[in-house]
Amino acid sequence: MGAGAVPVHGFAGYAHLLDPNRTWRNNKRIFILNAWITLLLITSSTNGFDGSMMNGLQSLPQWQNAFNHPGSAMLGLLNAIQNIGALVGLPFSPYLSDGIGRRAAVLFGAGTMVVATVLQSASQSVGMFIGARFLIGFGLTFAQNGAAMLVAELAYPSYRAPLTSLYNSLWYSGAIVAAWSTFGTFKISSSWSWRIPSALQGIPSVLQLCLLWFGPESPRWLVSKGRDAEALHVLAYYHADGNKQDHLIQYEYEEIKAAIDLDRAVATSVGWMSLIRTPGNRKRLTILIAIAWFSQWSGNGLVSYYLNEVFKTIGITDVTIQLLINGILQIWNLAWAIAAAALVERIGRRILFISSCIGMLLFFILQTVCSARYAITRSDSAAHAVIAFIFLFYTSYDIAFTPLIVSYTLEILPYPLRAKGFTVFNFVISLALIFNQYVNPVALHRIGWRYYIVYCCWLAFELFFCCMFIIETKGLSLEETATLFDDEEVVDQIHAHGRPTTDDKDAKESISDD
Repeated sequence: MGAGAVPVHGFAGYAHLLDPNRTWRNNKRIFILNAWITLLLITSSTNGFDGSMMNGLQSLPQWQNAFNHPGSAMLGLLNAIQNIGALVGLPFSPYLSDGIGRRAAVLFGAGTMVVATVLQSASQSVGMFIGARFLIGFGLTFAQNGAAMLVAELAYPSYRAPLTSLYNSLWYSGAIVAAWSTFGTFKISSSWSWRIPSALQGIPSVLQLCLLWFGPESPRWLVSKGRDAEALHVLAYYHADGNKQDHLIQYEYEEIKAAIDLDRAVATSVGWMSLIRTPGNRKRLTILIAIAWFSQWSGNGLVSYYLNEVFKTIGITDVTIQLLINGILQIWNLAWAIAAAALVERIGRRILFISSCIGMLLFFILQTVCSARYAITRSDSAAHAVIAFIFLFYTSYDIAFTPLIVSYTLEILPYPLRAKGFTVFNFVISLALIFNQYVNPVALHRIGWRYYIVYCCWLAFELFFCCMFIIETKGLSLEETATLFDDEEVVDQIHAHGRPTTDDKDAKESISDD
């Protein structure tokens, strides 16, 4: 069996090679592979834990007393410092993932976060707490960079899209644990009311540090290092019950080799400049920067880190009510995000992105209107409507910007650019978060609900961008997706490096149409 075909009329070239009877339900090795992938997916839980925990801690008198009732500027620093730590780690993370392996990068990040959560939960001063949170962000950068790529590069082909989409969706699993653990401990009169949630943030990292040593490495990384026999063994063991001659395995293996051999020659000569060297790569970079910024600047940052401040604008000051709504909201979000991840291959990425933008714009406008009405009339019904629209806004957000931002970014990046491009993606997210975390509390304090108007305008721009630039990648392998962005000359180079096509003429016409 030759190497991978380019997509023809939207169908993946490997689709006919998949055994319909081989599923995670009845195949032991695919089940085990998905278990390893689940261990990688919970990396996102650590990040989700943070936002929800900080929301909860800000509502706790015990935490407020311990850190001298931080004002809006200090709150901004306390929230932003994790992302500042992430920014410091970003320049190094792709070299670690590409140099010593995806798995090793996750282990390094997990080990760093275990140390950091111990320091955070034992903090005796605000400086110690800030330092620990910085270290959490630093370690999380390496863990996220390796884990997300390892999920995409290990998954069985028919499960790759749902699983990579599930990666960011599990952000809410950490948020749920944080929200409800904070709710459960807020009546403890001592500092353990905030130390216990702080310590729980390290659980995913502890699990990874103990178990991931025994998991598989990325076959794409192994091929890039000349360890072809190991790569073939990983593919065969998990995707074909150990049969190295299976047509699917030969297809995947040859496609990976051909794509890496070609792309390595280009990428090594230009390094980071390869991200902007060709029109296709510039288009990739534009899309990944945009969706990274959109993911944090769609109004969701208000609720993710400053829900208690939002509650104050509508007169909800009771700590029990604040924590209860926070906990319910995270469960709501997780349910919608998982449902959307399961439908990625059925509905398609483009439809989900556009639908998400339409829903967010509609419900954020309604939230703004009701917030304004409460400010004028002090109506309880207006306050309750704001809460309802927050839930509906997040439903819209969760159908695309939770499950797709990581999976779509990894899909559109070819192997040599994947680590560097994903680093740029995370860099933009960190910048957006830092900006949000400094600006949001100050803006909410000074102008209240009027600040929402800025996000309404921005959401309209997001809708325009997604309609114009998001390309559908449904049903394609990682290697095949590259042909949607590269011109015919690049596709011809791929063919010349040994990647056969089902029909070159039809394939080029399909690429041109896309």
